[in-house]
Amino acid sequence: MEEDIANRLKRCPTAVVHDVMLARGLRDFTLPHELRPIMPDESLAGPAFTVEGSPAPGTDADTTLLAWTWLLSQSKPAHVWVLQPHDRTVAHMGELSAQTLKSKGVLGCVLDGGARDVAALRAMRFPTWCRYFTPRDIVAYWMPKAIEQDIRIGDVIINPGDYILGDCDGLVRVPSGLAKEIVVAAEQTMTSENRVRSAILNGMDPQEAYRTFGKF
Repeated sequence: MEEDIANRLKRCPTAVVHDVMLARGLRDFTLPHELRPIMPDESLAGPAFTVEGSPAPGTDADTTLLAWTWLLSQSKPAHVWVLQPHDRTVAHMGELSAQTLKSKGVLGCVLDGGARDVAALRAMRFPTWCRYFTPRDIVAYWMPKAIEQDIRIGDVIINPGDYILGDCDGLVRVPSGLAKEIVVAAEQTMTSENRVRSAILNGMDPQEAYRTFGKF
């Protein structure tokens, strides 16, 4: 069921899903525009596996790496790894970690922080949205503190299992309980927009197209 919704959602542009949710009175579901994809041609959709952590300067290297590898081992297949690191200093995803997640079936990641080894992430086609790039690692600096709990990124509260959709326009959170309804509505909207597009290409005036189809 989750996989079917994720696959259908992935075929929907974030702009369409945004407009569908806005029309239903939903608010605070668009993630900060500073989160950008390292591969703009890739889209991403799936239920969220949420992670939270914070800087812990002075923690010894062994402790941080044991905690990090434990975190990777807890990740769920067919999910999107979504991290609130409360940090703007180090990279919270890199080549070996991404390869580990990908081998476990993780679909991609969304980081309210940084990434490194970006060329390698692109080469392995691991969809990643982040704020910045830096070569600096988490070792002896940053620690995870919670998984599968509600996290906040910008104005958006993300619950474990909520759907995350990302493309070159940005990221939106789709509440898990409304995901199927939102997908159906988005698909219907895309069909309507295709009719408008065809009418415009065939010479119809844009106002007439809007009045005819109720969509623009």
